[in-house]
Amino acid sequence: MRWVTAQPTRRGSLLLGALPLLVLAFGYIIAAAARHADNPADKILPLPGAMAAAMAGLVFEADPLSGQYLFWADTIASLSRLGMGLGIATLSALLVGLVLGALPPVRATLGPLVTAIAVIPPIALLPILFIVFGLGETAKVALIVVGVAPFMIRDVAGHIGALPREQVIKALTLGANSWGVILRVALPQAMPRLIEGLRLSLGPAWVFLISAEAIAADVGLGYRIFLVRRYLAMDVILPYVAWIALLAVVMDVALTFASRRLFGWAHLGAR
Repeated sequence: MRWVTAQPTRRGSLLLGALPLLVLAFGYIIAAAARHADNPADKILPLPGAMAAAMAGLVFEADPLSGQYLFWADTIASLSRLGMGLGIATLSALLVGLVLGALPPVRATLGPLVTAIAVIPPIALLPILFIVFGLGETAKVALIVVGVAPFMIRDVAGHIGALPREQVIKALTLGANSWGVILRVALPQAMPRLIEGLRLSLGPAWVFLISAEAIAADVGLGYRIFLVRRYLAMDVILPYVAWIALLAVVMDVALTFASRRLFGWAHLGAR
């Protein structure tokens, strides 16, 4: 069998994808059990029972001071910030990317500016954002926007700029003007690429969100992780990290499903 031509079935793909996760979980349990055999008070690798007990208090018991269920309050706060940031970034990428990709004079004028912003490490801008917008929600959302929007804009603009010239010429021949070309030719082909860019931006967006919450927040997944680290509370940190990973995977799968359902023609060559 030639591996380069082998195509697993859907069930086979699920099994192969689950195998590394099972191996990782099994390896962790063995390592944790070994450490606790030597030191029952070990906090670095907590056993699954300890993590379940610690998370039960955050998930099912209200905090005496705030009256909130902290796990769900952290999740809602982080997802709200992430959703606003990605929503603004996606809308900006669609509008600006279309114009840059379809109109060469605009691309020549604003393209270098977008490139310059894209190469600046977003984390370096965090102090500036806190100074300008304060320590509230605006700065955290702005960091996500600044961190992912330039990449998405460049990706959409590059995709639109690389469309076959024949499509534009045919549209102009049929009587379309510049905005007609953007709306009828560029926009439909930009949407699948936009969703793909959004999928690729999920990881960086989570990084920027956790960084902002760790510095200035009173609720959120990143805030909770950095709050309990001073107590070496790995029984809370590890489940929170796993929860973030699960949320990111669900978002990625949802975007993939939406793209295939709405723009099936763009996935005809993919399995």
